[in-house]
Amino acid sequence: MEEAVEQPSFGQRLVSWPSRVKAYVEDLRNEMRRVTWPNWKQVRSTTTIVLIAVFAFGAYFFVVDMAITKLVTKIFDTFTK
Repeated sequence: MEEAVEQPSFGQRLVSWPSRVKAYVEDLRNEMRRVTWPNWKQVRSTTTIVLIAVFAFGAYFFVVDMAITKLVTKIFDTFTK
C-alpha cells in the first residue's frame, strides 16, 4: 500500500523560494553554456530557406484558393440560373 506523501505547507514553500530560484538560475546557466549556437552563415542560410518555403507555400495556397473559388462560383452560378 502506498503511503501518502505530505505536501509542504505554503509557509515552507515560501521560505524555500529563494533557494529554488537560485538553483533554477544556476541550472539555466549551465544548460546555456552547453548550447552550440549557429554561426552567422548558418543563420542566413536557414532564414533564406524558411523565407523561400513561406513564399512557395503562400503561392501554392493562393493558386489553390483561386481555383476552388472559381469552381464554387461556377457551381453556384449553374444552380442559381
